[in-house]
Amino acid sequence: MAEIYHQSRPQRTSGEGRLSLKKVEDRTRIGTLFQEGSAKLRFPQNPGGHLEAVMINTAGGLTGGDRMRWHFGLGEDCHASLTTQACEKIYKAEEGSTATVETTIDVAEGGSVAWLPQETILFERSALSRQLTVNLAATATALIVESVVFGRKAMGEDIDTATFRDCWRIRRGDKLEHAENFSIGPDAGAMLARPALLGGRRVLATVLLIAEDCERHLDDARAITGKEGGVSAWSGKLLARLIDDDAYSLRKRLIPLIGLLNKKAELPKVWST
Repeated sequence: MAEIYHQSRPQRTSGEGRLSLKKVEDRTRIGTLFQEGSAKLRFPQNPGGHLEAVMINTAGGLTGGDRMRWHFGLGEDCHASLTTQACEKIYKAEEGSTATVETTIDVAEGGSVAWLPQETILFERSALSRQLTVNLAATATALIVESVVFGRKAMGEDIDTATFRDCWRIRRGDKLEHAENFSIGPDAGAMLARPALLGGRRVLATVLLIAEDCERHLDDARAITGKEGGVSAWSGKLLARLIDDDAYSLRKRLIPLIGLLNKKAELPKVWST
């Protein structure tokens, strides 16, 4: 009798993490914590009054069909930095499949959040769809930073074919403060080479500050960003874009810019490990 082989579907990664924070005396503390699948959260000791949460994907990267969900709720007068343990790597996906990451952050009155994940690295034939939703109370503030690496120069990685979609919706009170949709691919290499996009550069960082006094940082932010990027500020919003050849070079400008906009607060410890 002929043997029959059944081709099983590759196992996919799924994870969900939910965290709520509350103020206890003068410190931000954990209210509730939920972790499921490959999503984990860890909390380094911090001598200040704010809380630092580190997101971990125990799968070690994402590929087509993988899904991650994060939800963070900051109570009144809570202050938190949210980051990742390492760069998130997006690997080659099967045709027609996409990795998805959905993040929601709610910040109550008087609270502040710094969204500071390390770089997302896209590999050849990767596919990623990402959604970031931030809901701020009228007196809340947010610093949002995202960096994307389209192939690592030091590793000789070139991106010809890849798909990347990034959707941001930032609301403050009942008002939509910022919305953007970034979509590239599948011919990502040719698109990134266009002067209106990266002009052949490999790394793009977006920095958004929502705060009433953000416009006072405009001149200093432009001095840090330099010619390889741009900064604008209006109506309680500061937006910066930085491009470079590699993540190391970009961090030389990105880290001082974060320090300027994050009220001189220290970067998450994992950024230096």
